[in-house]
Amino acid sequence: MSAPSARMTRLRALLRSTPLGPRVALALWAVFAFCVWNVVFDRVLVLAGRRYVYDAAVSAARNPPVFLRVEDAMAPARSRGVKLATAAAGAVLFTGAAGVGLAALGRGATSVESLQKN
Repeated sequence: MSAPSARMTRLRALLRSTPLGPRVALALWAVFAFCVWNVVFDRVLVLAGRRYVYDAAVSAARNPPVFLRVEDAMAPARSRGVKLATAAAGAVLFTGAAGVGLAALGRGATSVESLQKN
């Protein structure tokens, strides 16, 4: 067995045998939820920005030209993005916490008896 895989095996054994494992798993799920929040929020704003550029170009090409304000298009997108991103991140965090909780209960690693057996 190579040195990196031996270290990973020891790390997995350590995380399984101590109450630290569920905490690390929850922290990783929280980091993942933060990343999901950022991706969803960014995507909503990018799509709204593209739509604004298209609408502004079309309205500026009219006779007489009508100029659109960027704030009129982006303010609703910003609030919609916050709502969608928070819902998506909340779903990820809830799913992760539920999975970690079920895994910890099924494994019994948080009880004193199971720690003394190892």
